[in-house]
Amino acid sequence: MTISESDLPGVGKKFTIDLGDEEMVVVIHNTGKREVFRRRDPDADSEKVFAFDDDLARKIGSIIEGAYFQPVEPDTQETTLPGGILLEWYELPPGSPLVGETLESADIGNRTGLAVVAIQRDEGVIDSPGAETTLREGDTLIGVGTPENCAAFEELLTG
Repeated sequence: MTISESDLPGVGKKFTIDLGDEEMVVVIHNTGKREVFRRRDPDADSEKVFAFDDDLARKIGSIIEGAYFQPVEPDTQETTLPGGILLEWYELPPGSPLVGETLESADIGNRTGLAVVAIQRDEGVIDSPGAETTLREGDTLIGVGTPENCAAFEELLTG
């Protein structure tokens, strides 16, 4: 799959995604509006599929990213954000030294540099968990940091 990016002066950016038998075109306007088009073949005109605002685009992106549900149970998930910052998911395994600790007592940020931005627990998500949040076996911590921060957290995670 090839993704190409081009500037649209005065409008924003265009991303063309080659899906093999057709193309998807995403236009991100300077205003935050997003539009998705479908092109059935290179010689055809693009057909507008839908448009949405910035907030909805971010929600859809996080759903696609797996922030709400991950159909696969990998050890870690990695997503690179602008500037080389990683967004990763970590499941607390049985016996992890973090199980039973609060975010405050675990001191993850100071010890590793990783920021825990959410916790998936059972069927729910704890957004922006507070310092008093106790970590439980099976929790999936969603963290943001540099590759070095992530590596340091992985060491802390398993003791």
